[in-house]
Amino acid sequence: MFTPTHLGTPLTDTAIRVLLLGSGELGKEVTIGFQRLGVEVHAADRYENAPAHQVAHRSYVLDMTDAAAVHQLVAQVKPHFVVPEIEALATDALADIEASGEITVIPTARATQLTMNREGIRRLAAEELGLPASNYEFASTEAEFAEKVARIGFPCVVKPVMSSSGKGQSVVRSPADISAAWQYAMSGGRVSSGRVIIESFVEFDYEITLLTVRSIDPATGKDATWFCEPIGHRQVDGDYVESWQPMAMTAAALENARSVAARITGALGGRGVFGVELFIAGDDVYFSEVSPRPHDTGLVTLASQRFSEFELHARAVLGLPIDTTLVSPGASAVIYGASSGPVRYAGVSQALAIPEADIRLFGKPTAGAKRRMGVAVATAETTEEARSRATQAAAAITVE
Repeated sequence: MFTPTHLGTPLTDTAIRVLLLGSGELGKEVTIGFQRLGVEVHAADRYENAPAHQVAHRSYVLDMTDAAAVHQLVAQVKPHFVVPEIEALATDALADIEASGEITVIPTARATQLTMNREGIRRLAAEELGLPASNYEFASTEAEFAEKVARIGFPCVVKPVMSSSGKGQSVVRSPADISAAWQYAMSGGRVSSGRVIIESFVEFDYEITLLTVRSIDPATGKDATWFCEPIGHRQVDGDYVESWQPMAMTAAALENARSVAARITGALGGRGVFGVELFIAGDDVYFSEVSPRPHDTGLVTLASQRFSEFELHARAVLGLPIDTTLVSPGASAVIYGASSGPVRYAGVSQALAIPEADIRLFGKPTAGAKRRMGVAVATAETTEEARSRATQAAAAITVE
């Protein structure tokens, strides 16, 4: 894995170049994190003027599931690092690019392949690593789906094997829900695979995201792992609507969570931030999912940590020292869009009048009723007060 000994100047021959595949709101913050370290950022997405396009040095529009298009872009940019920001990618192309030995894929090409597909990552976690997880089955036809749902039992959770942010996810509570759940899963995948995962319900007390950072320990020069304080979050229809940090946990539960996170990220390898999602029941910890990149629930770190998850990702990619210090309890709350069309935001002054609150408006060119258009973040002496402030700030803003 390439580790720069010097950082250069963007748009010159000394530049360290990063190609970002996916240019949403998380990619925008990653771009800013790299740019603060003098890195030249090239941002790609499937549509023009995506959030990271607006702050990157260069931007591109392409179908990132098209292997030939990805190869062509890499040949044009000649990056030192390729940093995926989304799941819907031509991961086989990334494997070829990594195999050339000239470009580093973050965290690794294998990690992007496994985590793009819930089947790959679940089999790694449960079957190869033996991590505690819910019971699960996979299905490729509606008839097989009905059979596997009956085997898992009601209620159960259904997800496309290739999707994100809750798209295509539903709960099957009775046989009457089976057909609708299958159709919804088929329509919700980022990449059409025709395959779903059926998971049994885990009786958990709460769920967390444990941001796990892999980089180089400056004292030893060897790979090392750091953990941010655990992040609690609330989801609606599988999509996060608010998060807070730190999430109160017992010492035993936190130790178990860090053990699970270290094992799965160690198996994936490479450097960068990983968003490890876990279910917590008492002191017991169950693996749910992992993203090999900054996580949406981690937007809270824009307010709560000395360095946000995005700045940590940039540092980790470059092999720089890591500091996961929490400076204050914090929270985030999502700002959703309304009807589609040109976007305007009202209520910004009211939102920023709330003590210790701030906002990030993502700059997406069009809105939608369930499209994430911004986030409010806040700090306070307690997570409860921070959640209240963030929620108030988000509620003050309307997308017109």
